[in-house]
Amino acid sequence: MKTTYKFNKSHIAYFIMPVLLVFFGCERDDFQKLDERNWQLVWSDEFEGEAGELPDPSKWTFDLGTGEDGWGNQELQRYTNNPENVSLDGEGNLVITAIRDGNSFTSARIKTQGLFAQQYGRFEARLKTPFGPGLWPAFWLLGDNVDTVGWPQCGEIDIMELRGQQPHIIHGSVHGPGYSGGNPVSGSYTLINGRFDMDYHVFAIEWDEDRIDFFVNDFLYQRIEPEDVPGEWVFDHPFFIILNVAVGGSFVGFPIDQTPFPQRMIVDYVRVYTAVD
Repeated sequence: MKTTYKFNKSHIAYFIMPVLLVFFGCERDDFQKLDERNWQLVWSDEFEGEAGELPDPSKWTFDLGTGEDGWGNQELQRYTNNPENVSLDGEGNLVITAIRDGNSFTSARIKTQGLFAQQYGRFEARLKTPFGPGLWPAFWLLGDNVDTVGWPQCGEIDIMELRGQQPHIIHGSVHGPGYSGGNPVSGSYTLINGRFDMDYHVFAIEWDEDRIDFFVNDFLYQRIEPEDVPGEWVFDHPFFIILNVAVGGSFVGFPIDQTPFPQRMIVDYVRVYTAVD
């Protein structure tokens, strides 16, 4: 059954953040408030199921292996589909766990590629991040034409990334031709009296043909429009969803001896809406 909601509210890595906007939970007067929109739920996963079950195979598939199997970023982990790295907790959550075994690390990266993709709408997840130097959790979208045009021509929208050594700051970014890797268009949101690993927060974008708006707990902290990107606007086709926890990499650096393991990203839900009249 489809449900209609109403809102009214105003990877592949990078080491350098050349376009960086930082907001501290205050009102933004220079963003035009959004018109009231009706959002219809079209896809979701509430992660209901027995503890230890893998995520729903009708909704999620896996990236497996190391960076040598298709991605780089100098990450250290090996991605698996083992329940100790990715499974339901029996309480309505998905848990992605990064584990250290000596000098080796395992984690998980799940995606909706080949199962679900959408052009435009509202994409959101309610989750709690891991923390600690060298941890890199992310909730992001990748153009579903990646296998034909490659990255960054396919486009990438990072709804939430976090450096584990800065557990009070999240980053929202876009990557495309001419502004990818170490040169994204990016903004940040900082919790003044809190950390993203201490409680659940809702991370979302609202995306249409001429803008992508980034939200934390329905606070609009960043808007990116075609004129803001120093290259081609490639956000005009369907994108699929990715959730992962990386260990190490050019964005976060390496774990230190004091980085606590295991570390978990706990996801309450992922929901996707389309705008309706």
